[in-house]
Amino acid sequence: MVSAGRIIAIVSPESAPIKRIIQDAKDSGNLIDATYGRRTRAVVIADSGHIILSAIQPETVANRITGTGDAASQQAACEEDAEEAENE
Repeated sequence: MVSAGRIIAIVSPESAPIKRIIQDAKDSGNLIDATYGRRTRAVVIADSGHIILSAIQPETVANRITGTGDAASQQAACEEDAEEAENE
């Protein structure tokens, strides 16, 4: 669990600057890997300088934090994440 008020950004892990941020956090001990061995799909940047890796799509993480989106779209996103995890 992460406090929603502490989150600065939720981004995709593909870009080179984000990959550098992840490596710097790993080197400094500020990386939290919450992927449980699955592929990283979202990177959450906290105001404390911690970087959190998630196996959930950035849009899904944002919707869960803000509470936006209807139940059907949230359920569809969860099912999509589960299906992609099974394929890994």
